[in-house]
Amino acid sequence: MFALAGLVGGVLLIALLVFLRERPAHSESNTSPLPLTVIEVQPMPFVLTARGFGITRPVQTWQAVANVSGRVVYRHPELNSGTLLPKGTLLLALDPGRYQLAIAETEAELASLRAEQAQLDAETQNTRRLLKLESERLELSEGELDRIERLLASGAVSQSRLDEQRRATLAQRQLVQSLNNQLSLVPSKQQYLEARIQRANTRLDQGRQDLEDTRFVAPYDLRVRSVDVEEHQYAAIGQSLFLVDGIEQAEVEAQVPLSMLRRLMTAVSIPVDSQQTALDITERLDFSAIRSEVQLTGFPGVRWPASVSRVASGLDPGTRSGRVVVTVDQPYSLASVPERPALQRDMYVQVKFIADNPRPLLAIPSSAVHQGEVYLLGEGNLLQRRPVTVAFEQNGLAVIESGLSAGELLITDDPVPAIAGMEVAPHRNPELEQSLRQRALGDGK
Repeated sequence: MFALAGLVGGVLLIALLVFLRERPAHSESNTSPLPLTVIEVQPMPFVLTARGFGITRPVQTWQAVANVSGRVVYRHPELNSGTLLPKGTLLLALDPGRYQLAIAETEAELASLRAEQAQLDAETQNTRRLLKLESERLELSEGELDRIERLLASGAVSQSRLDEQRRATLAQRQLVQSLNNQLSLVPSKQQYLEARIQRANTRLDQGRQDLEDTRFVAPYDLRVRSVDVEEHQYAAIGQSLFLVDGIEQAEVEAQVPLSMLRRLMTAVSIPVDSQQTALDITERLDFSAIRSEVQLTGFPGVRWPASVSRVASGLDPGTRSGRVVVTVDQPYSLASVPERPALQRDMYVQVKFIADNPRPLLAIPSSAVHQGEVYLLGEGNLLQRRPVTVAFEQNGLAVIESGLSAGELLITDDPVPAIAGMEVAPHRNPELEQSLRQRALGDGK
């Protein structure tokens, strides 16, 4: 009985408390506009950047190989790995004696052949003069023969006198014909001598080339990489002697992501007549419009100015990225030890490419894009959510391909929750707008 009375009393007490509870007061702060930062979306000049990594290498490399055999009679005292040597330095020399003798022998043979040629010319001139004289004698003999034949018809001379004159005339004809035969053989003799002279000249040129091949002179300023021969050692034909690298230019084949490379090349493309096909890529791209620099990986302050020389054929098989080759002029002259070392072979470097986009782009802070949407300030200062398409991101900026128009007000804050239609108290931020323009030009960090 007491338990039932207690249960009924508890129910009545709970009902009384529910009936008399205080209702929550409506807060005026929950209905006030939310203060948010906005900026005006405007197209702005944009500087495209791309980065790639690669290994440095010299533009010129000389693998010295013996074209002739011989004993090493001279080796430069500083011809050692790592040494810098100037252009024109005699690096190595082989014994030239055998080749000098071969040249002297060939020159003597040439002198003999030229003497034979001079003798043939003299004999030809003598034969022509003799032929002229004998031809005149033949004319006289022919005239005498005609006269005797007329006298025989009249009975003034005997038959024997006519036969004698005929024999004399025939002998003279034979002599003239013999001289003509000698002259007809002169061109073939001259050709034979000229062929022998040409062969001798060829051997002389070969001998001089062999003699020149005994000396190894630096064709440009270089750095020695390795030496494979010692003084007094015999070098056989085809033997490797030393390996050197040119120091006038260095190049880097940078591996650049295809997306970056495509944007960069599009920005510097040159319009081509649709009816003419440009086979050379340099006719379609203005490499001079690309500014580039090489930076030693791990040392941000160690940099070298560079220029784009070409785009290598094909993609890198490992990373499937594009291969852009840049050239650094005078990589050793720019050295300042220890602040900046020389740009040597096999350094791992980063290459930065910069090009001005040909037209302004709509760029906003990357943080203002929320999973493919942006928040805009609509009519009546109400928040709007709109999907956008981002072309690419760079330097903390998102370049908008579609979904935004110039002049719209973008909310750069991230309200939580971001409810479409909620009232906003906008605050324009000109400093942020100026900062975006600087970052679009590559000045910002």
